[in-house]
Amino acid sequence: MMGGRSENPELGAFLESLHYGDILSGTVTAIERFGVFVTLDDGPDHPVFPGVGFITIPELSWRRIETAFDVVQVGQHVSAEFLQFDTWNLEARLSLRATRPDPFQTFADRTAVGQKLHGRVTQLVPFGVFVQVADGIEGLIHLRELASTPVESPSDVAQAGDEITVVVAEIDRERRRLVLSRRQSSSEHP
Repeated sequence: MMGGRSENPELGAFLESLHYGDILSGTVTAIERFGVFVTLDDGPDHPVFPGVGFITIPELSWRRIETAFDVVQVGQHVSAEFLQFDTWNLEARLSLRATRPDPFQTFADRTAVGQKLHGRVTQLVPFGVFVQVADGIEGLIHLRELASTPVESPSDVAQAGDEITVVVAEIDRERRRLVLSRRQSSSEHP
């Protein structure tokens, strides 16, 4: 965008007045592959984009989603947390998920390392498998933790959709990462 702030002093001043953590409300005006535009209730129009507010796909939900349509629809009124002023595009970067409880932290509150859980294999990757152990909660079993004997490839011992018993090996609240083991659950059958 040419000149940006100087051509649009009202928009620039509005964006500079915002602070991290402010809750802004507005209407979803466009949904793109890379994110969602929001026309804010308070604040000037944007000269180029269909909304001054912008929410990237990861900031829409704590869950892993395929598309923005899984979470929002055009015309929906939303409240989102202000993250930062995108000076290049003259936008308010927003987070919808920041206004919702994080299911990972709730899960971490009631789960202990060493605990057995039942889960469903959701995805096989070269270094292991992902297992859903609760709504919106997936953990990784590293290849070496998949079976009591060494495994060449995850598909040797697991397929997507398998129901398995796992043991919680690590809960990393900061990175929101759950590490699981199947080897330690030792109740495997070939």
